[in-house]
Amino acid sequence: MNRKSFAGAATSVALVVTALVAVAPGAQAATSDPLRDKQWGLDQINAEAAWPASTGAGVVVAVVDTGVDFDQPDLAGQLLPGATFTGCADVRPCGDGDFRGPDGANDGDEHGTHVAGIVAAATDNGIGVAGVAPDAKVLPVKVLEAGTGSSQDIADGIRWAADHGADVINLSLGSGLGGQLLTIIGVDTLMRDAIAYARERGVLTVAAAGNSSTPLCSDPAFTSVAICIGATDSAGLHSYYSELPVKLDLKSVSAPGGSGGLTGCDGDVWSTVPVGTGSDTCAGGSYDSYAGTSMATPHVAGVAALLFAQGRTADDVEDAILYTARDPLLGLTGLWTPLYGYGVVDAAAAVAY
Repeated sequence: MNRKSFAGAATSVALVVTALVAVAPGAQAATSDPLRDKQWGLDQINAEAAWPASTGAGVVVAVVDTGVDFDQPDLAGQLLPGATFTGCADVRPCGDGDFRGPDGANDGDEHGTHVAGIVAAATDNGIGVAGVAPDAKVLPVKVLEAGTGSSQDIADGIRWAADHGADVINLSLGSGLGGQLLTIIGVDTLMRDAIAYARERGVLTVAAAGNSSTPLCSDPAFTSVAICIGATDSAGLHSYYSELPVKLDLKSVSAPGGSGGLTGCDGDVWSTVPVGTGSDTCAGGSYDSYAGTSMATPHVAGVAALLFAQGRTADDVEDAILYTARDPLLGLTGLWTPLYGYGVVDAAAAVAY
């Protein structure tokens, strides 16, 4: 089985697969979340302006990743019982998606909790951060341990999510350089085939472009029906580390991923982490600032949740995301470029599309 890997840290980019990674900070936010003013990403995608039309109620977003901390207070009431596909013995799945895994240990698996908070952290609750889709639910699917996982585990997690109520699947993960070729020549098509399986069941998948500064989306985004997500910084410009969101079918956009530590903690993306694992560099406690296409991708997953809550099909949701995204340099929609795909996703424009 093909192994995959990711990195995530407060001052380094986060991508997983096998796993991955100025708009002025904080326009005055309308929520009581104390870290909301640091969440420039919500402003960049016009999230709050979309909430009168939709908050994602009734929608399930599967975070196929390192698992999630069920004790994170800002995710209280936001998480559904999930599944674990890594570290299992004879029976799979072998857990509920907790980040600790079957051995009960935290092996540096904070990544999935950070991703989950970007999607759907509880909002206006007086603590922490706000999520893009605050009334959506997160279905945690643990397929990565200590930053790595197999194509088989990831594919199984995607299929399980599609069969257990997911409307959106978030893949903040990707294969290493050359992974696209392995899929194209048929050596490893497990993830691509699983994403196709999900789409046949009306589930939309969004996948990280990657953090290696190369001119193509990493796999599985490159060869699948997933939307590939590149990263922008707080100025709305292409992040230096992000792969160009270039793929075969041109289904790609960009979203807030941060500067990769170039402009300090507040230039990256604030979100939830497992209780007590936040870095001293940025905050400590239960919140931290990460950067990467891993962080950009759940911004788009959250927007997809807002759209599914309006009763749209996966095809309609995809069209709304792609064709309302705006090029940050030209201000145009409907224009695909190698630097941004169709542009930076715009939640308010999408819900009105």
